[in-house]
Amino acid sequence: MDLRQEINNAITAHGLWRAHLQEAIDDGTSEYSPAIIATDDHCDFGKWLQKEISPELKNSPSYSDIVKQHAAFHKEAAKILELALAGDKHAAMARMDSLSEFLSLSASLIVGLIALKKSLD
Repeated sequence: MDLRQEINNAITAHGLWRAHLQEAIDDGTSEYSPAIIATDDHCDFGKWLQKEISPELKNSPSYSDIVKQHAAFHKEAAKILELALAGDKHAAMARMDSLSEFLSLSASLIVGLIALKKSLD
């Protein structure tokens, strides 16, 4: 797969997490577990980022920031999922509101991925 497409897939996949979490909040169930979600190397992007990324991208200025943002994103998503599964809809929703850490991390991760993609040009 083309590197740019890999980055686009990561942007799309992480954008879908808001919908996954909202569904868990609404239903109180999820196919995912907070323990797995908290780790940043189980998703396809995390596997690629940790194990399959090319050496030149690992040495790019934005790589370490993306790794940190990705890990933080997963930890925050796991916290939200844990609240949702515990039935605390209000607290889970609060962690996803417009000023939340989750949205800030999500936006930072996407900005970093876009910068990484632009560095390929």
